[in-house]
Amino acid sequence: MDEPVLSIKDLGIRTGEKTLVNRISLDIYRKSITGLVGESGSGKTLTAMSVLRLLPKGVIATSGSILFQEGEREVDLMKVPLKELNRIRGNRIAMIFQEPMTCLNPSMRCGRQAMEPLMKVQPSARAAKEKTLHMFGEVQLPDPESIFDAWPHELSGGQRQRVMIAMALATSPALLIADEPTTALDVTVQKSILNLLNDLKDMYNLGVLFITHDLLVLKQIADEVAVMYQGEIVERGKMEQVMENPSTPYAKGLLACRPGLGERPRRLPTVGDFIDTERSGQEQKTRKSEKKQPSVRKQGEVLLRVEELNVNFKSRRRSVNAVDSVSFDVYEGETLGLVGESGCGKTTLGRTILQLIRSDSGSVLYRGTALDRMKPKKLRKLRKNIQIVFQDPYSSLNPGKTIGSMVTEPMYVHRLVKNRDEAEAAAHRLLVQVGLPADAFNLYPHQFSGGQRQRIGIARALACKPEFMVLDESVSALDVSIQAQILNLLNDLKEEYNLTYIFISHDLTVVKYMSDRVMVMSEGRIIESGTAEQIYLRPSKGYTRKLIEAIPL
Repeated sequence: MDEPVLSIKDLGIRTGEKTLVNRISLDIYRKSITGLVGESGSGKTLTAMSVLRLLPKGVIATSGSILFQEGEREVDLMKVPLKELNRIRGNRIAMIFQEPMTCLNPSMRCGRQAMEPLMKVQPSARAAKEKTLHMFGEVQLPDPESIFDAWPHELSGGQRQRVMIAMALATSPALLIADEPTTALDVTVQKSILNLLNDLKDMYNLGVLFITHDLLVLKQIADEVAVMYQGEIVERGKMEQVMENPSTPYAKGLLACRPGLGERPRRLPTVGDFIDTERSGQEQKTRKSEKKQPSVRKQGEVLLRVEELNVNFKSRRRSVNAVDSVSFDVYEGETLGLVGESGCGKTTLGRTILQLIRSDSGSVLYRGTALDRMKPKKLRKLRKNIQIVFQDPYSSLNPGKTIGSMVTEPMYVHRLVKNRDEAEAAAHRLLVQVGLPADAFNLYPHQFSGGQRQRIGIARALACKPEFMVLDESVSALDVSIQAQILNLLNDLKEEYNLTYIFISHDLTVVKYMSDRVMVMSEGRIIESGTAEQIYLRPSKGYTRKLIEAIPL
């Protein structure tokens, strides 16, 4: 076998007395994709950051070596002088980050940003622009000239990710580190990005380190995989071998906790069910004997009715019908799934229902009352009955407020409690109920993981004792193991509080697991609807079939 382009040997990373990465070893070869998979906090990103010496303040690499094949010589990146390391960064080793919107400068056009790394190696600005346009074409961006002059916010998530890939490959690196590059993308966009990386690795003779929390995503492109848990690599091998016959309970758990397209169990298994090998066999037996979810729950009265709803967004360049003549009913006690690609109008529809966005025409009726015609004071009183859980739990929480103050605030606004003691007691009960530690009340959002922050958002929404909730991509950016926990929690809360959900997602497996009925949305319109089984087993539209075919199985 060829020499590895990167060889990590006995790498140890610590912060204070705490070990974050415990003497791991990993090799990456040219024209090969090596996957590094594990939950948040397992040490995946720290391992990647240590390659370019970009570890956060207070976190240090304490042992090992990181050997990079620089032409004919081998360089230890942990010891190389900073001047030489700066030459390697971006030029010989490039990185694609998880969230392209936060990595791209919102005040610079995409083309100018992509030109920056090229200005140091190209003879002129004109040559740098020509190379940038060429790379935009290589990553299959439509109309490279238009993308060059566009601002980041004008592009879709998949297009922004392609701009990042073009920037990373512009200087012809030998190694590409892709840190969760498809986590929050639609299944169709995800598939196209994975296919693109697979093609580019051969075209540019690349070695790729692909970091993710989802083994099913890795299955589509990786040659080898290393499974990471609590700072250690607990399993490694060929991708097919690990997928077909995982040897550790942790790897088995990562595979099992993602919803499938087959049976719908009452509860999804979680990684915690598999960690204890003594309990694992018992959990498996219990799961097999559990009843399945009913294909359709018994419908109650119509709770929400949407009639001929239209929302139009206008800009200098064009006018877009984000929601185009949409009509449907939501029944008490059901979960109505809403699925489609980014830009199809899902989130706009959800926010218009809640009157966070005003419609241009049509009506939203809640228990027969038109929300869009209500006066502000009456609408404010009704808001306690209709709540939303947002996609990004971090940006939806105020970083300057404690968790307790955010959960009790809606209780005071809607006068649901008599005094402070009653509010705090209710908040403590809610936080415990959604699975948060007892001391969460006095802590701040940055002190929690992504899954815990999502639980905080759910607790805040429940503080008003609502009847109806819109869950807007509420698990899309979470690890598959945390996702399973949140989905189980949402189902438990639904039964306990008799809630009604509109569940918005681009992940079709999650929508099928959660939903009684499913609506498929494309270009602002509902193009297909039916029970979850009808939509997935007998889709009538080519668009729906395309979404289903893109699901990693």
